Amino acid sequence: MAPVPLVSPWLFAAVSDPESWVAIADLRHEFIAALVAVVVVVLTLPPGRRRLAFWPCVLVAAAPLPFAAALVLPARTPAHDVAVATVRFFLLAALLQAILLAVVVCVWERVAWPVSRIFLDVFRWVMLAAALVVVLYEAGVNAGNLFTGSALVTAALGFALKDTLGNVFSGLAIHAEHPFDVGDWIQYDTNPAHIGRVVEVNWRATKVLTLDEAYVIIPNGQLAQASIRNFTKPDLWSRRSIYVVTPYHVPPQRVQAIILEAIKGSFGVLEHPAPSVVTNDFKERGVEHWVRLFTTEFDKRDRVDGMARDRIWYALARHGIEIPVTTHAVRLTELPAPVPEPPGAEVDRRAVCLERIGMLDSLDRDQVRNLAASNPERMYAAGEQVVRQGASGDSMFVILSGRVEVTTREGDLPPLRLAVLGPGDYFGEMSLMTGAARVATVTTLEETRLLEICKDSFGRILAARPELVEEIGAALRKRLAERFRAIAGQEPTVEQGPDIFRRIRDFFAM
Repeated sequence: MAPVPLVSPWLFAAVSDPESWVAIADLRHEFIAALVAVVVVVLTLPPGRRRLAFWPCVLVAAAPLPFAAALVLPARTPAHDVAVATVRFFLLAALLQAILLAVVVCVWERVAWPVSRIFLDVFRWVMLAAALVVVLYEAGVNAGNLFTGSALVTAALGFALKDTLGNVFSGLAIHAEHPFDVGDWIQYDTNPAHIGRVVEVNWRATKVLTLDEAYVIIPNGQLAQASIRNFTKPDLWSRRSIYVVTPYHVPPQRVQAIILEAIKGSFGVLEHPAPSVVTNDFKERGVEHWVRLFTTEFDKRDRVDGMARDRIWYALARHGIEIPVTTHAVRLTELPAPVPEPPGAEVDRRAVCLERIGMLDSLDRDQVRNLAASNPERMYAAGEQVVRQGASGDSMFVILSGRVEVTTREGDLPPLRLAVLGPGDYFGEMSLMTGAARVATVTTLEETRLLEICKDSFGRILAARPELVEEIGAALRKRLAERFRAIAGQEPTVEQGPDIFRRIRDFFAM
């Protein structure tokens, strides 16, 4: 029985073939050049762009596989030539892509602008095609014949790649025209719900993230044919529209002034460009007003619109303007009538609150009740400014429910918080008694109901009882001294009595 050889004769002949080793040795320089180029690119790429070197590294790492195959294949055989050509293709493609990254990213982006990913992807494919053509040419194959030799194959490839090539060229056109950038908010068709923030633009599609956190992938070919609305360019702010209907008997210009004052300082509403209100239409319900405001919080646009509507509702309610509703013919079933509230119950509740105010201790019960009945009740939303520091005024406010914050500001310093007031507290007494400007800003912390005591109603009481000036002036001096002591932590230099009494008499023309 003949012994079995440990090494195949074919494998022994392949490894010992001198021509095979000579052919493989010729690849050493190409391998070293490609490896050095990839290492240099990896080391010089910016930290945020090093992931671009992934494919050159893969190509260099894959080159040893056909290299090993070429070692064990006899020279002058088709299999050996294919293995050597494959090694050359991997190394040449890695070298060309490394050179591309070095020129475009390491050099160009350091002195100019960043190159978009879609252009880098296209350039990489071009480098792969160039490497393939060079390797085929060295192997004696005419690369052009692969594409022009068969009209049927060319037509089939063109038909199969029609959509892909269309998306690629559309992506290049989008980058050339530059209608949007990553991070912009766009509307990509006529549906108002199709609005999203651009998160990526690649060679095939554009990816956007909608307000509902839905990830939408739009082919570049479809996007290139669409009418794109960019809400972030040319300026970061965009306009929002709100429509409000008011009754016909209320003058439109009065409503417009109320709305503009209400939305001032609302969340996301810019002062510049300034909001505006115009009469938009006459509806069956009433006059339709078009509120136009500007915001940079486009990703929070629902909150911006909602809080502006809240402000408008509270402002209209404070001025006694009801938003009309659509009328319908309905059939009613008579129910037992609710027990009506006794007449004057609301006035009694206000009077009880006023009786707790020390400054009004000199008034009798009828005068307190008269103040409670003759002055209006105001309702404010959370975050509204009731009075502003430095503004003129001639009324004082009593808190019926809710809470307010009192702040003051000196020059460019940040606001200083003085106090938080609740039900039963009051503010603005100096403006009511002397007409002085507001010395602090009062902002509501929650929904708050206030009783505004106006100059006219208080003036009638002083006209009937002039001696109240002395008693109320003394109480006012005492309150000012306590407030100064609480703020400054020291004894104040209190305004002299005759001065404050004279100011009260002059203000009320007594």
